[in-house]
Amino acid sequence: MNAVLLPGNELIVRLPPVRGHLAANAPLERETWFRVGGAAEVLFRPADRDDLIEMLRGMPKGTPVTVIGLGSNLLVRDGGVRGVVVRMGREMAVVDADEDRVSAGAGAPDPAVAAAARDAGLAGLEFLSGIPGTIGGALRMNAGAYGGDMEGILECCEAVDPEGEVYRLGPGDMGFGYRHCSIPEDWIFTGAVLRGRPGDRKAIAARMAEIRQNREASQPMRTRTGGSTFRNPNGHAAWQLVDEAGCRGLACGGARVSEKHTNFLINTGDATAGDLEGLGEEVRARVKAGSGIDLHWEIRRIGEPLPGSGPAGGPIRERRP
Repeated sequence: MNAVLLPGNELIVRLPPVRGHLAANAPLERETWFRVGGAAEVLFRPADRDDLIEMLRGMPKGTPVTVIGLGSNLLVRDGGVRGVVVRMGREMAVVDADEDRVSAGAGAPDPAVAAAARDAGLAGLEFLSGIPGTIGGALRMNAGAYGGDMEGILECCEAVDPEGEVYRLGPGDMGFGYRHCSIPEDWIFTGAVLRGRPGDRKAIAARMAEIRQNREASQPMRTRTGGSTFRNPNGHAAWQLVDEAGCRGLACGGARVSEKHTNFLINTGDATAGDLEGLGEEVRARVKAGSGIDLHWEIRRIGEPLPGSGPAGGPIRERRP
């Protein structure tokens, strides 16, 4: 256990009453696919959208707020996260589909939204079945795969600012780019309405099955990983740059570059967040030295390193022949 519990009692008693659940010193490692990291000073699981809004309106000014979803593309540093961590759970995950649209809460898993669209005979959202995150995270990073992205299907969405003010946003307000939107980082997405088009249910299901098979064949699906580690630079594939830099199988402590897909980092069982981040930085350095190209993290990194330490983990170990 590498988690560090933060002093949360002073903050939790200053927060407003909620209908959801508040916990001080809440370990976050079980909330992420990497299964590493420290604790949240306070973890908040809102009962619904209104509960979240009332919390934001009532909390002390300047309180740091961090939002997490399924934890699939997230690295929590070993020293934990200050302030309030909002966990978007099933209460924020309602999905409803009609003849041409899908409405989804920000906590709804992307594959569940794709499945709802399939069942309603709506095509165009199949790509979401290949993205293991939530709609809130997909909005934040303009998530895309298999020929689709959020920019292409968004009709409108809702976000809340740190003071609890609610905004309705259209595609033109989002400032979408590659794995990016320009909405302020401290705004919280609460839900979205997504457009589809009438389609054949069997054809939609077949496309989703094809996406699933492709993922299983090319990615380390049944490991403790965080998905794609680095964004693809213009004109390049990140995995290929990592491979050409000789990083396939490279290890740092309990972290390793996947042999199956070199843009994935793996917790082999006893990694720390420092191991994973240190390995990622070593990969970035080697790619830069070999190609002159800067890789940028796609995995979201939050929190602080352990007191008295930096992000670097154990010693780097080369792949064994």
